[in-house]
Amino acid sequence: MARERKGTGDGLSAAEVLVEGVDVTFMVWLTSRATADLLDAALAPAGLDSDEFAIYSVLVAAPSITPTELARWMAAPPTTVSSYVKRFEARGHVKREPNPTDRRSYRIKLTPAGRRAHSAAAKLFVPLRTRVEHGLGGREEQVRDALLTLRTVLDEIRHDPGT
Repeated sequence: MARERKGTGDGLSAAEVLVEGVDVTFMVWLTSRATADLLDAALAPAGLDSDEFAIYSVLVAAPSITPTELARWMAAPPTTVSSYVKRFEARGHVKREPNPTDRRSYRIKLTPAGRRAHSAAAKLFVPLRTRVEHGLGGREEQVRDALLTLRTVLDEIRHDPGT
């Protein structure tokens, strides 16, 4: 797949993607990169990037969560979760609490400072989400269903790569 270079950060247009015959798996990567770029720019004033905002959102939804549970949400290895937790702790945005059901583990909880950071980012996110919903023109449920189907297929392959 070769294309002319445009300005920095310019992604392929929908027409170019069609002409190039981009397969679904690569299209997911293109979409993921475009989403991260858009969110990173929108959330920058709040001091969070797209990955961090997503993780903080999980932590807001689950008042406390184990690293294993967070790894499942992120579809990431424990080392990645550990790296994020250390970074967030250094900011004063999360704290570790003993896990009452498993003394070998701990639970992660957003601090008030972490909640404020998430709230500031969420205020920047809402108008962007609204624009995406508007741009989908009532097809949000169809897109969500298609993405969930794709995610299910990817998870099946990740858990059984030999098939």
